[in-house]
Amino acid sequence: MSTGVDLWAVLRPVRQGNAFEETVERLLTVIKLGMIAPGDRFPAERELAARLGISRLTLREALAELQKAGYVSSRRGRHGGTFVTYTPPAPGRDEVRRLAREDGENLADALTFRLAVETGAADILAQSLGGPALGGPALGGPGPRDALLARLADVNGAGPQDYRRLDTLFHLAIAELTGSSLLLDACTDARMRLNGLLNAIPVLQRNIENTASQHAAIVTAILAGDGPQARTAVADHLAGTGSLLRGFLG
Repeated sequence: MSTGVDLWAVLRPVRQGNAFEETVERLLTVIKLGMIAPGDRFPAERELAARLGISRLTLREALAELQKAGYVSSRRGRHGGTFVTYTPPAPGRDEVRRLAREDGENLADALTFRLAVETGAADILAQSLGGPALGGPALGGPGPRDALLARLADVNGAGPQDYRRLDTLFHLAIAELTGSSLLLDACTDARMRLNGLLNAIPVLQRNIENTASQHAAIVTAILAGDGPQARTAVADHLAGTGSLLRGFLG
């Protein structure tokens, strides 16, 4: 199983009153945002159920529904488990038109929300890296600086097929590295509100090249401990994303 963001930071305990529904929602968030890549495996049932604070029966019921819907598959045996089978729909004009009808009117609000939480996350992380360390090592081993550079290298090396997923993991890693679970929740929510729209538009090579320099500017500001510049770099980057979305959905 490979992921650029700690799954346990997203798969937090669910409320017992709506355990089944919230379990499905949390698992779908992980799948749709690519925190577990297509073909990769979820953690073991025992570990996953304990982390979510639910019974293994509830977890199995949730996974069974996701399997029926085509998001996962289960395999038995030594190398068995639950594997992600979902891949985002291929970008296309029909999908863009459908999403424009369903989500277009909420686009401005979603972009504003994302701007607020992601600029804030970059500012906080820059301040923490420019002063006393905030939290401990993240992503299972490397410290925040190395982890951030690793996420940048991943997205810079991505091809069109995997670009959106690794771009998501880069942005969520900034929030995760602040050490604030609430901030990571907010950034995850903001990304989910735009995820369908982003996946529906084509990945343009010119945009990838432009985005690479913007991502580099974000990381440079964060590692320099320059909070205001980190905010500006994120805002500039998100403005370009917003323009691209409005262009395709308009």
